[in-house]
Amino acid sequence: MSSVGLNKWIVSGNLAADVQVKTVDLRSGEKAKVAAATLYVRKVRDRKESFTVSLSIWEGSSAWRKLSFLTKGSLIICTGSVEPNPYISSSANLPKAGLEMLVLDVDLDNIRGGDEQDTQEGDEVMG
Repeated sequence: MSSVGLNKWIVSGNLAADVQVKTVDLRSGEKAKVAAATLYVRKVRDRKESFTVSLSIWEGSSAWRKLSFLTKGSLIICTGSVEPNPYISSSANLPKAGLEMLVLDVDLDNIRGGDEQDTQEGDEVMG
């Protein structure tokens, strides 16, 4: 087996906001749904600093089935391919490095939101 052209990454981080789903027009003329989100990834050596990765999750992927769990603040682990995505910062008008990930699968680590979970977490602390 050759690894030529292999682009497989695994990254863990917290979602900056709930996932946003939109419908896009494909070159073939068909329509497809894609979910977009931003992942905050903490640096190992300095946990106060982080960088962001833009996530794209296409309908039909394994990750798509987990969209309902992808809420703001959730800690998730994404597997997929990464491409550079440079941009100009809006505040200082300076070039910045960026990463964009086509997510194939998501593992749920620590999901935020929902009263039921918040109650369970509170019970664990008190119990």
